[in-house]
Amino acid sequence: MNDVANDSQPLECRFARMILHVDMDAFYASVEERDQPELAGKPLIVGGSPRQRGVVCAANYAVRRFGVHSAMPTATALRLCPHATIVRPRLDYYATISDQIRQILERYTPQIEPLSLDEAFLDVTGSELLFGKPADIGRRIQNDIRREVRLVASVGVAPNKFLAKIASDLQKPNGFVVVPPHAVQEFLDPLPVGRLWGVGKVTGAALERLGVRTIRDVRLMSPETLQSHFGKSGEHLWQLAHGHDDRQVIPDREAKSISHETTFAMDLDDREALRAWLMELSDQVGRRLRRHGMRGKTVHLKVRYANFQTITRSQSLANPTQSTSEIWQPAAELLDSCLSAATQRIRLLGVGVSGFGGGHQVQQSLFPDAEHAKQSQLDQTADLIREKFGSGALHRGSGLLHGAQHRPQPRPETGSSGPDASQ
Repeated sequence: MNDVANDSQPLECRFARMILHVDMDAFYASVEERDQPELAGKPLIVGGSPRQRGVVCAANYAVRRFGVHSAMPTATALRLCPHATIVRPRLDYYATISDQIRQILERYTPQIEPLSLDEAFLDVTGSELLFGKPADIGRRIQNDIRREVRLVASVGVAPNKFLAKIASDLQKPNGFVVVPPHAVQEFLDPLPVGRLWGVGKVTGAALERLGVRTIRDVRLMSPETLQSHFGKSGEHLWQLAHGHDDRQVIPDREAKSISHETTFAMDLDDREALRAWLMELSDQVGRRLRRHGMRGKTVHLKVRYANFQTITRSQSLANPTQSTSEIWQPAAELLDSCLSAATQRIRLLGVGVSGFGGGHQVQQSLFPDAEHAKQSQLDQTADLIREKFGSGALHRGSGLLHGAQHRPQPRPETGSSGPDASQ
């Protein structure tokens, strides 16, 4: 849908809140295709070795046609597509490229909420006087990424996060969909009910039994009827079906918590692979905390099982931290308790930190913890090295458990106006 508000509209309509969702298409695989053009268009798996219980970290669009998805065992993926090429993932290198993309986004607004290495929400409401209408800003960002980073992004432009997220996903790859405020229901009504957040296999099957197949079908139901079938989630479904989502874009500096999560297209139960992904997530959270001089006192773990049951656990620390190791350790303990309590496979894994203190103001101990000081110095040194030489210049050994390759990589060629080179 390319129906965009025009200049003849009243001022209050033209400058209503508009959100962009920028989502890199098959990010890891696209980076590998860019760096190795001979792989472009051929079935490509980014993942670990099938002989070492490796898993698929990413799959390009060519191999997805064979049913291959991320988090699937590599051995299974090769049975589906025996002629696929396997490339070991370079997670720190992808983080370097994610930083390039983040610098492009920051040209247009400081209101950026990153969700992972390859996607972010942007509130561009206050940028219209400088850069034009939200759709124009979205196009400029998409073109800048293509020209300077030589990668493809899909962009959704809409009045809220929920709508923008759906919009960015509809026409991948290289999608660009605008949802004007006056056309929200026209946009939502024909979509399948599975597009609503929170509708997984179980809820979808229950809605199917009620004869509910599209978002319009949900919209025409009363809140009371939905609540009678789905409890508190019924009200949530009714609000989304009407296009309501009041959540704000929250930059890191204003956030009450900072978190990263990843959803596995195929459910995962390998304990070592899960712990390795947990380290990657902890490292991403730690980097963001250190970038903004923030420390948190509570570590959170989020786990979504294969049946879509979602649990969250938290552990408070003795002192606020921004250390990757001090985030990962309690998160790993919480994960172990979740794994020992259930035999279910895991669909989603997330790590977060909250309870922020006063930035650099850290209570000094009469007897300093030598291990804490060592880890803090390690993180600071690692960040400096990554800032100067790129994220690929350093790695944590546990990341190798899921087949990730971390080693210095040459910076990609970018356009002359580009910045110095985020599952």
